[in-house]
Formats: sequence, structure tokens, C-alpha cells
Amino acid sequence: MSQDEANAAPLSRFRDLLSQSVAQGRCDKLVMANYQGDDAQLGPDLQRVLVRPVELKGQPHLSFVLRYPTKDITKNLPLAEGIAHVMGWAQAQTFRNAHLHTPTEEVQLAFSKKGKASVRVGKPSNAEAAQARAEAAAAGRPGSAAVVSAPAEAGSAGHNRDKHRFLELSRPFLHELGVTDAHGQLIPAMSRKWKQINKFVEVFAAALARSPLAEQNQIHVVDFGSGKGYLTFAIHDWLRHSMGRDARVTGVELRDELVKLCQGVIGKLQLEGMDYEQGDVREYHPTALNVMIALHACDVATDYAIHLGIRAGAEIIMCSPCCHKQIRPQLLSPHPLRPILQHGIHLGQEAEMLTDGLRAMLLDAAGYDTQVFEFISLEHTNKNKMILAVKRAKAKSNDEVVAQIKDIKAFYGIQDQCLESLLKADGLLPA
Repeated sequence: MSQDEANAAPLSRFRDLLSQSVAQGRCDKLVMANYQGDDAQLGPDLQRVLVRPVELKGQPHLSFVLRYPTKDITKNLPLAEGIAHVMGWAQAQTFRNAHLHTPTEEVQLAFSKKGKASVRVGKPSNAEAAQARAEAAAAGRPGSAAVVSAPAEAGSAGHNRDKHRFLELSRPFLHELGVTDAHGQLIPAMSRKWKQINKFVEVFAAALARSPLAEQNQIHVVDFGSGKGYLTFAIHDWLRHSMGRDARVTGVELRDELVKLCQGVIGKLQLEGMDYEQGDVREYHPTALNVMIALHACDVATDYAIHLGIRAGAEIIMCSPCCHKQIRPQLLSPHPLRPILQHGIHLGQEAEMLTDGLRAMLLDAAGYDTQVFEFISLEHTNKNKMILAVKRAKAKSNDEVVAQIKDIKAFYGIQDQCLESLLKADGLLPA
């Protein structure tokens, strides 16, 4: 019996297991590893291939992410063609190993040094199972829970959740931004930043899964005040590398030196679908966007960012406000609260709560489901609040929330709130 004849049965079994897992919505990912370097089309430097099921224009596809040392190439193929592509590599032994991950099983196709194929089916390790559940939630697949929650800072639950990450330390952008060293190891001083990056992607992934963008392949993200780009590059890497989405991510930053730094990283890594521009949220006018991010936007800059997101029809708006100055001098300290608000620290806290509470209500009135929760504070501020808004699939009347906003303003003597004024000027709220 020839080697090809001997390998026919295990290859057929692997194909059946792969096809069944995709058809049943149980395929989390397929990793093709131990590349032999002898495929002219793939080239000699390919490291491995990550395959995930996606839905494009209502049709099932497989998304292939080809990982090279300095770049990733994404290709999306119709389901039958994608499976045939995988099996073509398997039959040619282009890769020595293929690992199929489902929530309950890990299937391994392996070739010995003599070319003999074998298929093993086992239970995933605890770490693999946790990662699979997280990735399933991020992708919004049936049976997964996409929940946005505050980060766990202590306790066993927080410790367990900290074991799996949405990004890998080996990703090239992390080294270029100084998060990892030349060997891909986390620099100790950047451990908090690394935790923040992953938590941010986790929150974004859950929001994406329950938004109108859940099954949309093309996504445009604009990150205002993106600074050195830690989170901007992370969102780009996760969307394109991990999820196989045709994403375009734009960082908008006022400081010229940071814009040039990030443009240099983009050029060096040859990142497709990413750019960095110099600009101010008050003057920036994108042609279209799906996700608006503004972290540490000072005072009314947050209002301008939210307004821009609403006006552009963004399906997801993420803000981490700071420096709540506009409302504070307008507060009248209503009678029952006057003894409490006579203390400056309490007045500041009240102004912060009112400012962000009104922003959440205005987003609700504009057609978004909004959450306000604790996030990991940024390195240059101790503020740790996140406003997350996801556009509703169906519109509902905003009369009740508009009336509530009016009552709150009257109670506190608030004459002007920047976001409300901007929305009224555009006719997005009744004057």
C-alpha cells in the first residue's frame, strides 16, 4: 500500500470533523503549523495559518490569516472552497500539523517524519477551553455569552480570567511600541499597559458581538486622541489578524511627534488597513465610520467626539471622559444636597456624575443602548470610567428620556451642556 493510500482514511476523517464543526457552528479556529517552506505561492517565511469561520454577505466563508514575521495576509474563501484549500495543504503535507479547536474537542492532524498521517481527538486543556469561549463570545457565535463587565482586579475569578488574552505577546506591533522586548517577552514596566490593552479589546469584542456590525466584514474604526497608539494598533491587530475582518483603523492625534512615530511603525510592519493622521476631534470630518473611540478626551472634547460619532452613524461609541469642567460652575447645589455639596471634592464628584450621566442619557435619546462602568485607568490619568454605546437595531421613542434630561437640568440649574447643544443644532434632538 502506498503512503497516499495509507493516509486516505485519516485525511478523510479530518475533513469530516472539520466540515461538521463548521456546519454545526462549533469551529472556533483551525491552526495550520509546522510549515515545510516548500510552497512557491506561500513563500519560505510563512510561520503558520489561522483559519476561522465568518459570514460574508449572508454566506458562510473561511477566513485565512497567513502569518509572516512582519505582516499578515488575510484571504476569505467560500466555505466549500476554503475546506478544499485546507485539505489541499494537508494532502501535500505543506504543514506537518493542523489543530482544530472546538468548545469541547481538540482535533490534531499530524504527519510523522516519514509522512504518515494520524488524527487524534481529545479534550481541550483548561487554557484552550477558556480561550475558545472568549473567542466565541467575541465572535458572537450561538451559545456564547457576550457580556460587558468591569475588570476584575482581585480574587480568584479575576486571576482566572487573566490567564487568557485576546492578543499574543509575539505580535510585532507590541515590540515596536515598547511593550515587549526583542524576544517577545513582556517588559515588566508595561504589565499594566498589557492588561489594559487586553481588557480594552475584550470590551470592544463584546460590544461588536451585540452590535449591527456583528456579521459585517468591512469595519472602519476611528480613534481620536490615539496618542502612541497602543489601543489603536491592538484593535487593528485583533480585527484583522485574530478575527479576519477587512478592517480599516485610523488613529487621529494632535501631537505631530506621535503621529510620525506611529506612521513609522505602520510603514515598518507594512500594516494594511491602518493609518495615522494629525487632527482635532472638533475639526475632523471622516467620510464614514463604524466605531468611534475617544479615550481621555478632556472636558467638552468628549462631547464633540460623541457628537461626531452620532452624526456619522457609528454603530459603536467608546469614550473614557476626563476633566469635567463645563457643568461644575453651573450647579446650584439644590436644597437637600447643599450641606453635602459645600465640600469641593463632593461638588467635583457630583459634576462628574451629572456630566457623564447626561451624556449617557443623550446617547440613549439618539438611539443607542448605553453603559457606564469602571475601566482600567490610563497611565496618564486616574480616571477609570468608560461610556460604551451600541446603536439599536430598532428605533424607539426618545420622548421620555428627553423629558428626564430637562428635569435633571432644571433641578441642578444647568443651563448648557455641550453635547445636547451640538445635537440640537443638528436637529438630532428637539430644540
